Amino acid sequence: MGTHNYNLTEQFEFTGKAKTLSLIAIVLGAVAIGYGFSAEALHERTYANLLLMAYYFACVCMSGAFFLAVQFVAQAGWSASILRVPQAMAKTLPIAVVILIAVMAAGLYTHNLYHHWNAPGLTDPSSPQYDKLIAGKSAFLNVPFFMARQVIFLGVYCIFAVLLAKLSTNEDLEGGLNSYRKSFKYSCIFLVIYGFTTPIFAFDTIMSLEAHWFSTMFGWYNFAAMWVSSLATMAIIIILLKKSGYMSWVNNSHLHNLGQFIFGFSIFWTYVWFAQFMLIYYANIPEETVYFYKRFDHYQFWFYLNLVLNFLAPVLLLMDRDNKRQENIMLTVCIIVLCGHWVDYYQMIMPGTVEEHHAFGIIEIGTAVGFVGLFTFTVLRALSKQPLIPKNHPFLQESLNHHL
Repeated sequence: MGTHNYNLTEQFEFTGKAKTLSLIAIVLGAVAIGYGFSAEALHERTYANLLLMAYYFACVCMSGAFFLAVQFVAQAGWSASILRVPQAMAKTLPIAVVILIAVMAAGLYTHNLYHHWNAPGLTDPSSPQYDKLIAGKSAFLNVPFFMARQVIFLGVYCIFAVLLAKLSTNEDLEGGLNSYRKSFKYSCIFLVIYGFTTPIFAFDTIMSLEAHWFSTMFGWYNFAAMWVSSLATMAIIIILLKKSGYMSWVNNSHLHNLGQFIFGFSIFWTYVWFAQFMLIYYANIPEETVYFYKRFDHYQFWFYLNLVLNFLAPVLLLMDRDNKRQENIMLTVCIIVLCGHWVDYYQMIMPGTVEEHHAFGIIEIGTAVGFVGLFTFTVLRALSKQPLIPKNHPFLQESLNHHL
């Protein structure tokens, strides 16, 4: 099969409007965060929004590395020509990790985050603030062990993310199958580590904000959210690149595959969400129902909006085969999904931080805009460092001739 005369050395130029707008967004985000820290009454709300967006940023980049590993282990051919996009996300992961760890460390130090288990006196039997339940969890939920787990887990993810991206670069330079075989081997190792540790990562980073409550399904609920968000992000980048004249080899069959993943994992996310909710509702045990009671009582609008954006919208809009193959519909759905999972993270984080004193204004919008700008700037800069197609990938021809 031929290559249809595609330019295999095509390189993205990160200039003009994309660069300018991303920098403006970063500045706006910095101003909003500065505003949040200007008044002590807003500190907790600002930290909560920083955690939300730092976690979102890291999860999308982590899942970019996960996508790479899945493609290598599955020996998938359809995706070979679009791998540069998740590789750029994977290369950005170390930046996202540094920001997330800094936010968590600062939140712990100032007691604006994780105060349900890190407030003074909770584990001291002689203190009036003593909490027997938290004291029983203190062997796991203590600052040194908590931060050590975060550094180890996120550090390992970074190592594999950068390694997989580097091996693809070596493949371009050297050819042959040596780099691909190494990518396959390291991907197998990474997927095992990732599968066992991401639930613990979600337990630590998000679930421990309300340390009296726990759910064994919470890790997979978060995994589904980060995975479908990353798929939507990849689809948006690919569609916008194609609209800008790049990646002419991407056809509606590639979009169809991404659409199928987004459709399927939106249903999986809903399945885990409903299973967790249904079991707690049916059992009606007070220490479990309190989690949903707080959200239904103080976050009712966000509670229902979460289901509309993350289940109804993608399922109804992507159910039709043709819709998965149309750029504008896919772009719209992916933006809805990304907004939906912001809402998802919002109602995961806010009840355990600001509780009923939540708001939606300059801090929320500005912080989100700033992180979107930072993500755009860092990922597109990484994307511009090498050709947009891995020219020596062994399955490249299959991808260039991919048709469903």
